[in-house]
Amino acid sequence: MLGAGIAGALVAAAFAVPFLADEEWRSTLYAGAAPIFGTWTTHSGWGTVPAIAIAALVCWFGPWLAQRLSWLRLLGVTWLAAMAWAFALAMVDGWERGFTGRLTDPAEYLTVVPEVDDISTMLSTFSDRIVDFQPNSWPTHVSGHPPGALLAFVALDRIGLGGPTWAAVFTTVAGTSAALAVLIALRALAGPAPARAAAPFVALAPTAVWIAVSADAIFTAVTAWAIALLACAVRRRGGAGIGLGFAAGVGFGFGIYLNYGLVLMGIPAVAVLAAGRTIRPLVPALAGALLVALAFTTAGFWWFDGYHLVIERYYQGIAKERPFEYWGWANLAATVCATGLSVPASLHRSLSLRRLRQRYGPSLLVAAALLAVLVADLSALSKAETERIWLPFTTWLLVSAAFLPARNQRGWLAVQALGALVLVHVVLTRW
Repeated sequence: MLGAGIAGALVAAAFAVPFLADEEWRSTLYAGAAPIFGTWTTHSGWGTVPAIAIAALVCWFGPWLAQRLSWLRLLGVTWLAAMAWAFALAMVDGWERGFTGRLTDPAEYLTVVPEVDDISTMLSTFSDRIVDFQPNSWPTHVSGHPPGALLAFVALDRIGLGGPTWAAVFTTVAGTSAALAVLIALRALAGPAPARAAAPFVALAPTAVWIAVSADAIFTAVTAWAIALLACAVRRRGGAGIGLGFAAGVGFGFGIYLNYGLVLMGIPAVAVLAAGRTIRPLVPALAGALLVALAFTTAGFWWFDGYHLVIERYYQGIAKERPFEYWGWANLAATVCATGLSVPASLHRSLSLRRLRQRYGPSLLVAAALLAVLVADLSALSKAETERIWLPFTTWLLVSAAFLPARNQRGWLAVQALGALVLVHVVLTRW
């Protein structure tokens, strides 16, 4: 209760400060519902009732089913629940505003897809269009990420699944699959008990508000599966272990070509190797990552050029006005909104040195995710919108909730659901 209370106070302060500040300072936040990127608008939609119903079902039956279903059925039910929860929350804002329309904003990827006639040309000239205030500058989100993000939506269009509806479906289905990756990684590192305990919390995660629909859901899925594959690799020897390690490396490699900040996923990757007490998968993983880097470099995109140019672009925009003295701590409040209060309520258990031996693998994952969040925050390259940007990290923070006492799980699940429901009904989120 103390952990949840401190986190709740942090969130309350982050929401209160903009209200108490003068209008001139508040305008520099560029977030109408700071610390959440959105606007204050009390509303409901046809997703309201299904969202409440899904939350009630998971809160009541989730812990019970998690202990009784077979492993494969648990994975299937968890994924279906996560998809239903994310879709219902999106539908609170309506079909177009909440689902299909979110990726059609002029700053988003879909507006650029039709002009990509030649992928090789796009990759070789990508860096030339990152800096703003030139005739051919990329839109905000395209310029702010490596070309892998745009390439994902171009590939979707090329296989006949173009347009906002398919893009929204793809991001939601892919993003919610991260819940499966978390459970598979936990089972590989620590056995079925923590994985089963975590299942209801990853199914009913408040992160679903931003999983449907934002491109960061794709980034989350790719890196989550990379972690899961690496976790499986540390438990396998021979060809299977090498293959899993190589596949994990491909996932990590492609991850940094989706989002520059995902180099920080190296921290959870090291935690997985430490939990498995082996560096056996390291060589094949590095080979997989280097293969991805070689492919992009050969195609004409040099990652380090893009990184330095995107920092220049970052400070050409509103980032130079957003005050770090607020966002430096308000980012963490936004993270609490994304994870729910069950995470700060359980950190004293998941990070307990006294109990570390019996919770070694999951504890390292939580600690690594927390460290990645803190490093990302101190970089000052994510001022605001971190409830979305840090999804690849916050997804792993949810592991901490698995260590809450079994007798209290329903109550904490209800707290999770209530927080997400209140937020999505009083704030019209941008993503």
